[in-house]
Parts: sequence; C-alpha cells; structure tokens
Amino acid sequence: MPYEFIEHGADVGIRAWGKTIDESFAEGAKALFDIMVDINKVEKQDSVDIKCEARDIPALFVGWLNKLLAQADINGMVFRDFKIAEITQTDDKTYKLSAQAFGERLDRDKHAIKVEAKAATYYGLKFEKKGDDYYLQCVIDI
Repeated sequence: MPYEFIEHGADVGIRAWGKTIDESFAEGAKALFDIMVDINKVEKQDSVDIKCEARDIPALFVGWLNKLLAQADINGMVFRDFKIAEITQTDDKTYKLSAQAFGERLDRDKHAIKVEAKAATYYGLKFEKKGDDYYLQCVIDI
C-alpha cells in the first residue's frame, strides 16, 4: 500500500506517497477512508466532484481531505477511489485542485465501520520529495 498509519496518541497520523503529487493526494484520501471503514468493501457506484484551493501543497492536502470528509457527510457516502484531474498554481501563487471521489452510500453493516474521522489537521503536516516519490502526511482528528 502506498500509505501508512502513524501512531499519534488519541488521533491517527497518515503518510501517503506516489510517483506524482496527484498520486500522493489520491493515496492520502484512501488512507483517510481506510481509517473509517473497510475500503475494500466500498463499491464505485457514484462520484462526487471536489474542488479546493490553498496557499501551498501541504495546505491543499489538508483542504482536500477536509472537503472529502464534508462531501462524505453531506451525501451520506464513503469513498474508495480518487481521480485528481489537476493541481495547478495560479498567477497569485494559489494552488487549486480539481478531482473526483468514487464510492457509494454508507451502509453500516456492509462497510465495517471503524472510527469517525472529524478533520484533517495541520499537526505533523509534511510535504517532501524523497528519491522518485512525493510524500504527504498529517494527523487526522478522530
């Protein structure tokens, strides 16, 4: 798996990586939902468009995860796959993300609920490139 969980007191840290920044964002989203449910039991029945922006890549990662949590709550869904359409930097140096999240309506019996994730936080937030991989990490408030 191109993500892992980091022990962090009462919360959960996640670290995700990929050959591109897009891949690391998608893997971070998988890690987020893997905290909450058994994502292997989630089917790709519907999709939700996600857009967010931030001052830099690490803040965009936190914003992305929090938008996903909000959309999951609003739509009563859980997600398992993510397609980053683009991450761009505007003239004013703002980063923008456009993506899709794929999943289905939450079924408490089918999806094996683990814990509730409240929010992605800036605590332990890191973004770095090591070798050929981009790494992102943050702590999820549960």
